[in-house]
Amino acid sequence: MDNRTEIREFLTTRRNKITPRQAGLPAHGRNRRVPGLRREEVALLAGVSVEYYARLERGSLNGASQTVLDALARALLLDEAERRHLFDLARTADTTRRGPRRGRPQQIRPGLLSLLHAMTDAPAFIRNGRLDVLAVNDLGRDLYAPLFAGPARPANLARFRFLDDGARDLCPDWEGTAHTTVALLRTEAGRDPYNRELTDLVGELCTRSEEFRTLWAAHDVRLHQTGVKTFRHPAVGDLALLFEALPLPADPGLTLTAYSAEPGTPAHDRLRLLATWAATTDEPTHRLS
Repeated sequence: MDNRTEIREFLTTRRNKITPRQAGLPAHGRNRRVPGLRREEVALLAGVSVEYYARLERGSLNGASQTVLDALARALLLDEAERRHLFDLARTADTTRRGPRRGRPQQIRPGLLSLLHAMTDAPAFIRNGRLDVLAVNDLGRDLYAPLFAGPARPANLARFRFLDDGARDLCPDWEGTAHTTVALLRTEAGRDPYNRELTDLVGELCTRSEEFRTLWAAHDVRLHQTGVKTFRHPAVGDLALLFEALPLPADPGLTLTAYSAEPGTPAHDRLRLLATWAATTDEPTHRLS
């Protein structure tokens, strides 16, 4: 992924999303040629020259100070995920062109596997930034059964979401989960733009899925840490589950995601039913990579 192109398209899409009214500027005239702010308006709001902002938007964040980046984030009304993405793009900007590299295989420590095994009442899995599921507990495997139906390992949440019809059956809010999936991959691309496996995955999905290609072009990013996700399980019906996505500081790049249900709700009863079935399976918690 070319850093300059990523910077240019990210800044352009953010600028186009903001109206003068949102930015606190007067909207002079009715016939504006741009859907959002003009470059000179962003430069004014950020307190930099038009020439300097134009250079930034052409993809040259190399050498930009934290003060400039903070001012740019305020001018473009960036949320926390977008602000972090901007700083990631600036960090990875380099005048020396780098080639793609293959990442090292990520190992799941025995202690983490023990933790997954102990979570008998909560579906849980460990993923990397590419959305490969590297380990899962029994209840998580049962909840995401269609994801693991195929032989490919590690199972990949993005490939499942866009290339497997089972994803639409499993997730009633397919559009919402699809948008989140792409935003997570875009966020990871900002952090690690030279990861060949990630680049290959994005290329495959852009080629095979028009929906992915459209969402990828939006350059949206997201922090996906907590919330509610709905499932339509073929055996127990609909479940509205709370989730927590916890980065693992001792294992950079890995995230533990766990689900739970509010006590006294139908989802809680159905999750307990699902747990009884998962407990009868012969497959132990294990690595999938």
